[in-house]
Amino acid sequence: MRTNHTSELIPETRAVQIPAAGVVLNADLTIPEGAVAIVAFAHGSGSSRHSSRNRYVAKTLNGYKFATLLADLLTEEEEIIDERTRHLRFDIPMLADRLIDIATWLQREPQTKDFKIGWFGASTGAAAALIAAARRPENVIAVVSRGGRPDLAGSYLSQVIAPVLLIVGENDLEVLELNKSALAQLNTEARLESVPNATHLFEEPGTLAAAALLAAEWFQVYSSPI
Repeated sequence: MRTNHTSELIPETRAVQIPAAGVVLNADLTIPEGAVAIVAFAHGSGSSRHSSRNRYVAKTLNGYKFATLLADLLTEEEEIIDERTRHLRFDIPMLADRLIDIATWLQREPQTKDFKIGWFGASTGAAAALIAAARRPENVIAVVSRGGRPDLAGSYLSQVIAPVLLIVGENDLEVLELNKSALAQLNTEARLESVPNATHLFEEPGTLAAAALLAAEWFQVYSSPI
């Protein structure tokens, strides 16, 4: 049974700092009352915790009783460098290392240590999320990719054991083909959902809402007690 409680009070969002591989990452943590699990976001190319699309998805997930963590995967100094060089956003192994450190932090913090973790990745962040799920599978309930590049996870794809949902816009033709190829390499429960009329950034009316709903329902299924 689907449950959505968007009519309830908006939960408070708290700014936190997360140590990761010698740097400190800024993040926004939101925990609705009665949260059942936490979804951590892996932002895509050149994006950050301020991504309007990911914040929209996070708000939808909060309505479904999921806590959310939107963390910058680059420091402010690194973002300045990356704006010029554009190389850090494609350093998938480094981003995956930072996601693993984020998972470690979540499981140590008093507010979040009892939550199982879902990963939500967009663009290149999806590859990093899949690698993190493969390398650190404990307590991971599911992975969702929106307009992602799961193909960049390479050989780690076959090592993922958490259920994976790949969401792609039907008009994002090149990325759709890359996702079909990645789907064939996954050895876990996995599905590819093509959102009608959507292009890569899900800017068309209703398409981001459709993607957010698919993500919420996927996480909901795998966070439910057996």
